[in-house]
Amino acid sequence: MENEGFCRGTADSASNESRRCPEVGIVTRDLTEITVVGEDDTGLIAEVTSLLFERSINIEDLDQAVREGVFRMTMRVDTSEMVTTEEKLREDLTELGDGLGVDVQVRFPADRETQTIAVLVTKESHCLEALFEAWANGDLGADIEVVIGNHDDLEPLAAKYDVPFHDIGDEKGTPDEDQLLDLLAQYDADLIALARYMRILSPDVVFRYESRIINVHPSLLPAFPGASAYMQAIEEGVRIAGVTAHYVTTDLDQGPIITQRAFNVPDDATEEELQQIGQPLEAEALIEAIKLHLNDEVNVHRGRTKLRDPEETSAQLGAPEKLDQLNPDRPIDGLGEFVAEDDGEIEADD
Repeated sequence: MENEGFCRGTADSASNESRRCPEVGIVTRDLTEITVVGEDDTGLIAEVTSLLFERSINIEDLDQAVREGVFRMTMRVDTSEMVTTEEKLREDLTELGDGLGVDVQVRFPADRETQTIAVLVTKESHCLEALFEAWANGDLGADIEVVIGNHDDLEPLAAKYDVPFHDIGDEKGTPDEDQLLDLLAQYDADLIALARYMRILSPDVVFRYESRIINVHPSLLPAFPGASAYMQAIEEGVRIAGVTAHYVTTDLDQGPIITQRAFNVPDDATEEELQQIGQPLEAEALIEAIKLHLNDEVNVHRGRTKLRDPEETSAQLGAPEKLDQLNPDRPIDGLGEFVAEDDGEIEADD
């Protein structure tokens, strides 16, 4: 049986925190996604892969990591010729997971025909409002299934669009991640959008939804990660600031970048003034990134995103194309009027 793209070596201890196949082919929606999350232990990979091989299921892509004692393995597998049913495979994997003390999720291609989004929020409304407007106009390409917040400030906005809202925060806004995981499992959304959700997701959440969580951050990452990004830009005196939509990983604000937007920073600008400039761009970059993901137009490869078919994509990933026309094209090394002599020096006229 072919196993192209599958890393055979075991990685069953925290000393080997992450292993990625050196070459990963394009993953399409025709593949079934299997995610295993739980406490790190020996033999987990072998147990799961053996079960799949026994049922003639070909592993096309395998990625695993360990962070803070939490093990995560994500596989994309070809179930088109498997010698079992979807229901029986799900049952067998669940039973195996129970025996190993891990959580196993299975998503078959048919499970993703009608795409849905779960949105996580805190108090800022602009990104959520833009998502709802795009959805209402038929421009989003998926249904917003649920809004989950660590404060209840945006519940009226969700109610306006008749979308369920769940407040998982205490009086200080500290989220109950067990409740969050239960809700995400209940709604089983294809994508989780962090619409200015101001809390860090733990590895227990991120690992379960690898490459299915998109965040928007108010800076041109990798510059100014973390809190108060606009203020960081002001303090550093930058002339150009911006926003970034990216996939979420366990490393804060370091996930693969999908889209970015930039703007000039006015002299003596305040943080509030930068927010007023940046927030519409945050919403725009987030929605563009969501569309690229839902349309399967972007692929993550070695920590970077790549367009599957650049010629067929009209999305704005960074600055507008007209900016390229405004940039000078000369001088460039080697294209000047004079070329250096053999000694590498040109004498200037007195």
